Amino acid sequence: MRNPLAAASPSPAAVPAPADHRVGGRLAALGRACFRHRRWVLAFWALVLAAGVLIGGRVFEGTVAGGGSGGSEAARGTAAVQAADPVKGTVTAVVDGSPVTDEKVRAAVTAATAEISHLPGVVSVADAYSGTPGMAAADGRASLVAVRMADASTPAQLDAVTERLDAIDAAGTHVTVGGDLVLEQEVKAQTEKDTRFGEIVTLPLTLIVMVLVFGGLAAAGLPGIGAIASVGGALLAMFGFSRIMDIDTSVLPIATVLGLGLSIDYALLMVNRFREERGHGATVAQAVERTAATAGRTVAFSGLTVAVALSGLFVFTSPVFRAVGVAGVSVVVIAAAAALTLVPALLGFVGRRIKAPTEPVPDEGFFSRTVRRVQKRALPVMLICVALLTAAGAPFLGAHPRSSGADVLPKSFASRQVADTVAQRFPEQAAAPITVVVKSDQKTAQAYADDVVAGLPGVAGVRAVTPVGDGLTTVDVLVKGDPQGAQAKKVVGELRDHRGGLTTYVTGDAASVADFQHEVATRGPWALGLVAFGTLVLLFLMTGSVVMPVKALLMNLLSLGASLGALTMVFQHGWFSGLLGFTPSGGLETFVPVLVFAFAFGLSMDYEVFLLARIKELYDQGHGCTRSVQLGLQRSGKIITSAALLMVIVFAGFAAGQMLMVKQMGIALAVAVAVDATLVRCLLVPAAMSLAGEFNWWAPAPLRRLHRKIGLSEHVELPPLGARAVLPGQRAEAEQVGVEAEVEAEQVALAR
Repeated sequence: MRNPLAAASPSPAAVPAPADHRVGGRLAALGRACFRHRRWVLAFWALVLAAGVLIGGRVFEGTVAGGGSGGSEAARGTAAVQAADPVKGTVTAVVDGSPVTDEKVRAAVTAATAEISHLPGVVSVADAYSGTPGMAAADGRASLVAVRMADASTPAQLDAVTERLDAIDAAGTHVTVGGDLVLEQEVKAQTEKDTRFGEIVTLPLTLIVMVLVFGGLAAAGLPGIGAIASVGGALLAMFGFSRIMDIDTSVLPIATVLGLGLSIDYALLMVNRFREERGHGATVAQAVERTAATAGRTVAFSGLTVAVALSGLFVFTSPVFRAVGVAGVSVVVIAAAAALTLVPALLGFVGRRIKAPTEPVPDEGFFSRTVRRVQKRALPVMLICVALLTAAGAPFLGAHPRSSGADVLPKSFASRQVADTVAQRFPEQAAAPITVVVKSDQKTAQAYADDVVAGLPGVAGVRAVTPVGDGLTTVDVLVKGDPQGAQAKKVVGELRDHRGGLTTYVTGDAASVADFQHEVATRGPWALGLVAFGTLVLLFLMTGSVVMPVKALLMNLLSLGASLGALTMVFQHGWFSGLLGFTPSGGLETFVPVLVFAFAFGLSMDYEVFLLARIKELYDQGHGCTRSVQLGLQRSGKIITSAALLMVIVFAGFAAGQMLMVKQMGIALAVAVAVDATLVRCLLVPAAMSLAGEFNWWAPAPLRRLHRKIGLSEHVELPPLGARAVLPGQRAEAEQVGVEAEVEAEQVALAR
């Protein structure tokens, strides 16, 4: 008996040729070119990935741990001390467990210090038996060994010193080796481990989610491949920047997590649109072209908005801000480039294996029903959302900035243990909260300390006046209360107002925090203005409205406030600290809120662009404002929530690491994305757009004329697919029978 489907199945010759219409625009042309030359595009990105993998381990070699505020007084004072006393840092060992007076302990320590003093790279060695004050604990059962390393000392020389200190052996003693040089080593090593851990954990989890979203491995694998290639490119970029500027160690995981998340989001958007076009009956070549013209445009705008948000960091003078800005912008560019070039090329290889939807995305569903419910109660919904977001952000008003030292690491790390022990049992050797660098000899500096410093309110005493070089002396100042609290910062201001007729630099942790706050207070408004202006311009270019960009800006600020409020409650007040595995420090790292603002603002705009682009496309097709919002969220809601879920997984994977600063960034950004993709995009945006109605698209007449002249912002007109469109149910058999003819037709179309 003849199979009835055979009559309905087209023969190879019956497969119609693609429509003889190309999609206009540069992005469509780029998609066609990448599809046509897909082998070359894939080879290029393979080389980028290989180079990134080969130098990946070397990226961390060029980083520096910690960073001060650029041209601040604290930074200048620190630089002056380093120039006068060219010591790279100190290795400190705590010898604990037996009386310091024990002869066996004394013999073991002095033997070790004698050997260490002759090792290459060692400037000096001090211990409890060399006459240096404060090297023995008050209880007499622990002592310190401090080794100062030369500025030109190598990692191998540092390892030799730490190995010899570890080898101190006396009955009943336990040796722990730390110090600022060991801390720097441990921070770099742990940052690299956290970065690798985040990548290893998040990529498989995101792949599982994408398989569930797309229903197939071929489509799910493309975002992962794009993300891996983007990370390789990001490593290359950061390696290059680390050779021409100081890159803080903490910048690397931040840039990596941003690149990973954005790459997945952008590729997800491209693949989803490709499946939609295939569902409408497009050939692979047509679907790639149309995807590049529509989703590619969204990716390009999104990349620009995220880059603009990060460019606000260039307004600040602090090296860490500028390093993150440089790394972040380069990573965004690479992620967008991978989505616009690598993904179309990969679609050319596996496009036929990607399962297309059996029917178009329905106009009615969960998201459209949600929007209709919101539109019926638009004002109450908007007021409730604003109230919730405002309340969530309120705790940030009481945030305390802090400059972290060894407490960036968990207590299990040796450098953290040594720092805690020195602070508790060797107060004379602990770093003073305030250090005044005086350009004078020791006698003059002592007189300044006695006459000026000791008499200031809030000063608990002067611990030491130490010459560090020719005509340069440091004065260690102790303060009452919290070493980085309000009282300490007030003392910093008093010392800068009363210099005793001398040239002085007030440095130390309290001064660094004060300088950071001053920089944020003076330059922050300019940075915010730059970001706001750039964002408003870009969204105007996309929508042609001045109302939509302003509303988007306000909504993003609300979701950003909620993220910063959560950050304060978790890391300052200790909520869920046991679950997250850290000890609260009583405040937030000084530069973290600024970085969270830049990154979270950019990511929020990322989803804003995703949604507005689809709403604008529908509005330009003739749908009214109300219906455009319903259809826009219905057709993009799944992809936005899926992208947000993937981004949350990425951030949570990095937040599971050990580094406190990276953990803070991960939690804050995960909260920002989750809030933005749910409360803001699904409720607040529809409510606000419903209340505004057609006013959403308003712009003054001169700006409307300007918008009409800018081709980049115009809506992409997609030509009809023509006779090629086949019913979804027929596609599998049609393509099975006519694949050779379709390939030939695609090649003919591309050659035209």
